[in-house]
Amino acid sequence: MVDALTDLFILRSPPESIRSDNGAEFIAKKVRAWIGAVGAKTAFIAPGSPGENGYCESFNSRFRDELLNGEVFYTLREAQILIERWRRHYNTVRPHSALGYRPPAPESIVPMDQRPTMH
Repeated sequence: MVDALTDLFILRSPPESIRSDNGAEFIAKKVRAWIGAVGAKTAFIAPGSPGENGYCESFNSRFRDELLNGEVFYTLREAQILIERWRRHYNTVRPHSALGYRPPAPESIVPMDQRPTMH
């Protein structure tokens, strides 16, 4: 992806600044170096700034409040199972206010007696 952006910047010139979260330290240093190499300035998102990174901050807050703060994981497998269960609920059952209190990907269940039959 970085190569594609670099090519785009060569064709159209780099933007004045590139917004990025701070990421892991190792990645952040590479991103900062790349941004400088293409001639743009960094505009990092301040940690914990919902106004600058609303979707991610909102999701992370709900994930922490609805799952992580109430669980102690004793094994990696237990964490995988509980997180997957929460993810499915979040996407298929839990109402989202931005979607008119509907889930983003509701489950479709067709009762056995209402399925089309072949004659």
